[in-house]
Amino acid sequence: MSQSEQIATRKASLQELPRNVWAVSLTSFFMDISSEMVINILPLFLANVLGVQTSIIGLIEGIAEAIASILKLFSGWLSDKLGGRKWLAVAGYGLSTITKPFFYFANSWVLVAGVRWVDRIGKGIRTAPRDALVADSVTKETRGLAFGFHRAMDTAGAMLGLLIAAVVVWSAQANNLNLSKSTFQTIVLISLIPACVAVLTLIIGAKDVAVTSRRTAPKFSLRNMGKPFNIFLVVVGIFTLGNSSDAFLVLRAQNLGVSVIGILIMLVVFNLVYSLVSTPAGSLSDRVDRRRMIIGGWLVYAAIYFGFALAQEGWQVWVLYVVYGLYYGMAYGTANALVADLVPENLRGTAYGTYHAMIGILAFPASLIAGILWQGAGTWGGFGPAAPFLFGAMLALSAALLMAFWFPRFTHKPAGG
Repeated sequence: MSQSEQIATRKASLQELPRNVWAVSLTSFFMDISSEMVINILPLFLANVLGVQTSIIGLIEGIAEAIASILKLFSGWLSDKLGGRKWLAVAGYGLSTITKPFFYFANSWVLVAGVRWVDRIGKGIRTAPRDALVADSVTKETRGLAFGFHRAMDTAGAMLGLLIAAVVVWSAQANNLNLSKSTFQTIVLISLIPACVAVLTLIIGAKDVAVTSRRTAPKFSLRNMGKPFNIFLVVVGIFTLGNSSDAFLVLRAQNLGVSVIGILIMLVVFNLVYSLVSTPAGSLSDRVDRRRMIIGGWLVYAAIYFGFALAQEGWQVWVLYVVYGLYYGMAYGTANALVADLVPENLRGTAYGTYHAMIGILAFPASLIAGILWQGAGTWGGFGPAAPFLFGAMLALSAALLMAFWFPRFTHKPAGG
């Protein structure tokens, strides 16, 4: 039995992960401490302080992801062309860090939107090169573990950031239902510290992986990436159209009477579940069909969104959001690992850019549709708060069925299979 086969038949350990994976994971940890402190309460700031409707919030979030998506495609392609990932990722993290202080001065939804969009430009620049750097740094036998660990660290940072935000909210306004402007501004200022640490961690800790084989110049061609990757994009696209911004989950919790501090604690526990599930789920995906992990995650998602639609009490939303961490832990990192399984090595950056771009572009109509379904547009009052969640649940079920019965003919076997 070869060494590769021996690794594939046992559970790999975190000690086998190279320095780059740890550096990227720590960078995500610190940046998510910063980002999650602000982004998760941003819809509350828009709704409570600025009086913005859900349709506008959906528009802001949708455009933010669409802008980032176009740049993810370009930055992924550029990283393939240059044969380097690190400095594009550094540039993206740096731009998001520079942008954050402007949230402090936001006094209109237009200014909030502008800052949010520039922040997403930073994410668009860094995401595909960062994921390609992780994929370049590991073998196929540890790819799921690497992406699962990265998601776990990312989410642990989010959990810590939310805990810090919760302490600030509790100290400033106790158990009030609505968020105040001064509380939001205090959280923005604190978020600057971990953001700066994140950029420094990536600069000091990561190194580009040397190109060991001749790489052809990458082209924006879906045909070159193969039929399995294209089918995966279609299926993920259907799922994503119903996967509106998590801002709507936060607004749904407040809609059913959960206070700001209650929402923050809910998000902390959600991220704890997400973090605990990600690494073992990623490791498991190295030893079983990744497709099954993704299908399982999408079925959990559908059940939870049906629950959000039917919920009548705040505690029900609280429990559902905590269990929501299972979906992220099972499907998010596993899908990232599957992308690297489906495309040639010289097209990884382009593939990640294409994958993230498609998700982000569809996030625009997904969030806009969710906002309109909830509160309508113009003179129409919409279908109410349950509508966007019913829509999302139905599309998740459809995507899971397609993944089960359409994609398997083209999927790769797990390592060692």
